[in-house]
Amino acid sequence: MLEILFYKLYFCKKITSLIIMRKISFFILLSFILTVSCSVTPKNDDNTFIKVENGKFIRNGQPYSYIGTNFWYGAILGSQGEGGNRDRLCRELDYLKGIGIDNLRILVGADGKRGVPTKVEPTLQIAPGVYNDTIFDGLDYLLAEMKKRNMVAILYLNNSWEWSGGYGQYLEWAGHGKAIIPAVDGWPAYMEYAKQFVQSDSAKLLFSKYVEDVLTRENRYTHLKYIDDPTIMSWQIGNEPRAFSNENKELFAAWVSDVAAQIKSLDKNHLVSTGSEGKHGCETDILLFEKIHSDPNIDYMNIHIWPYNWGWVHPDSLIQNVERAQLNTRTYIDEHLEVARKYEKPIVLEEFGYPRDGFSFDRHSSTTARDSYYSYVFNLIAEQAQNGGLLTGCNFWSWGGFAEPAHTYWQRGDDYTGDPAQEQQGLNSVFVSDSTISIIKNYTSLLK
Repeated sequence: MLEILFYKLYFCKKITSLIIMRKISFFILLSFILTVSCSVTPKNDDNTFIKVENGKFIRNGQPYSYIGTNFWYGAILGSQGEGGNRDRLCRELDYLKGIGIDNLRILVGADGKRGVPTKVEPTLQIAPGVYNDTIFDGLDYLLAEMKKRNMVAILYLNNSWEWSGGYGQYLEWAGHGKAIIPAVDGWPAYMEYAKQFVQSDSAKLLFSKYVEDVLTRENRYTHLKYIDDPTIMSWQIGNEPRAFSNENKELFAAWVSDVAAQIKSLDKNHLVSTGSEGKHGCETDILLFEKIHSDPNIDYMNIHIWPYNWGWVHPDSLIQNVERAQLNTRTYIDEHLEVARKYEKPIVLEEFGYPRDGFSFDRHSSTTARDSYYSYVFNLIAEQAQNGGLLTGCNFWSWGGFAEPAHTYWQRGDDYTGDPAQEQQGLNSVFVSDSTISIIKNYTSLLK
């Protein structure tokens, strides 16, 4: 009996020991798996990034055509500092998504000192390589909220115009004298000053460093590096980059090529675009437009169209001349489509606007002429999508949403609208109360 008892105790101990060892091994294995999984950065499926194939945008394995908008102030609205309003931001994004808009063109941030009446503020880059982190935080938050809603962003990095700093600010930082303000010094003086940008190695070097700083960021909300975030559709070199003189054409083309190559060297996942107005922004030279957009690092083409700014219509003839604006628009698009077909690249009309009836800035005023013009443009996009054309998207200028402008020109503390500080608030903004909304909804539903 003692022997039997002894063996029973022995085997019980062995079994208990074996169970304990297996539990310990299981927890060691589990710990190892968790350690490995937490130390490896998750990679996105390539299908989640928008690509270009055979002249088409491809999103999630399907052709992607879109009606989008410009939402340049999104990063400011997403911030927790001055100008920030996250409640409004989320309302705007929900509303946009609800009317079928999932593509937003956004300014990364403005440059330079504050207090310039025609400049967007708060600014992001307050000195070369010195950043206002509240705006970066706002951009992170904006991208995180867009990700939740399956929306995508075109992020532009520079501006040839004064309203966000851009060319003029980099020139001032590089020692080329005080930046010229068109509203004060006149447009000829500004053009003469701004043309120095592509001539200035020091100004271009400051911008190159900025490009690196932005592209190498990690989003503090999603913990994704920007280069790994499919919420970004495209990096855009600038807003309406220009040579500003005939003698600058070669330098301008070389600079665009250099920046595109730099972006591609830092980010293999995302598309690169220029932000060009088309021929109008290339010293009216379609060959310069072609040269720039034939670059293999430029994935698709951009054009902008401004019937009022370009003199096709006038404040007293907005309704009477809308048909003229439509015909000129078609001609301008067709001229650039010829270039797009040659290189089999998509083309996007990423800025176009039309003033409110009577050239009013009141958000309650009618938009009969604009509605007619928008319908014409949206119909072109829908036709191209149905027929496999290369005009695959548009972003109207610009989203005013729930804003309630307080002054004709933006003042500190006012709501942001689609019209930057140098323009009358309400000039080209689309507000949620506008009849234009129903037209947008009709056409976005056609593209689904």
